[in-house]
Amino acid sequence: MDSMDWEEEIPTMTTISKQRNLIILLGPTGVGKTELSLRIAEKLGSPILSCDSRQLYKNLTIGTAAPSGEQLQRVTHYFVGTLELTDYYSASMYEEETLHLLASLFNDHTNILMTGGSMMYIDAVCKGIDELPTIDEQFRKDLLELYNEKGLEPIREQLKLLDPEFYNVVDLKNHKRVIHALEVCLMTGKPYSSLRTNTKKERPFNIIKIGLKRDREELYERINLRVEQMMKDGLLEEARKVYPYKEFNSLNTVGYKELFNYFDGNWELKFAVEKIKQNTRIYSRKQMTWFKKDEEIHWFHPNQEKEIMDFVVTYGYE
Repeated sequence: MDSMDWEEEIPTMTTISKQRNLIILLGPTGVGKTELSLRIAEKLGSPILSCDSRQLYKNLTIGTAAPSGEQLQRVTHYFVGTLELTDYYSASMYEEETLHLLASLFNDHTNILMTGGSMMYIDAVCKGIDELPTIDEQFRKDLLELYNEKGLEPIREQLKLLDPEFYNVVDLKNHKRVIHALEVCLMTGKPYSSLRTNTKKERPFNIIKIGLKRDREELYERINLRVEQMMKDGLLEEARKVYPYKEFNSLNTVGYKELFNYFDGNWELKFAVEKIKQNTRIYSRKQMTWFKKDEEIHWFHPNQEKEIMDFVVTYGYE
């Protein structure tokens, strides 16, 4: 579905009743959100809004664990396979499109289910995101070339010069954040920190967050097994098909970039698969670190399905 097809039909966001509920099922990759989200959506009579920044793209079905054809038939999904690999997309664009969609869906539904693990996308919908400029493609290309040729250090040095305040607080090992901050500095001529307000925006609907978590060892075992299953399901062939697009941000993604190293002759296949497992585990830790800061999340083990359903019914029908 074109993400903006509903735009002309929507009411203003301020007309939505606070009796409407956005229920968010979140958690780290591999924890077990997909099947449970389907059952919750069926219970509520709700569509599912995917909040996965990579499931948005076409042709990444296996590597992003996107819903299967059968699952898509069970429940209507939004934000799954809607973008080309070459498309630019951001958390702020997701915020805008999701709010437009919710304004339409809440005409017919009291409860809407969102599910995923993309932390910034969830926060964009729940709290809002600062309105930053769209980055010129040439700026992005030039900085990526600099990063690929000389690493992150020269980009850090430019950021330190242009925005020392943000330089002092950003994770200097997170190349995406460092590069993006410098992009904004170069695009606007202003420090990135001066454009960040971090002010939470009010939403005209209730937000109910359900988090899924497992013991670390249990989660890691699930991740390892899932990667092995993805390889059996054809992840290698899927990665080979999208390899020509490897320079695009859509493919700066665990599961693909490791196999690209194999295609480039840098790694053996067995080593690449082990790196997928390792990097997926690292990403799951980052997700949990982010989510644990949010005191609004009600946590459950995925096996507590009855308790989760009781919770949904209690809060979803108040």
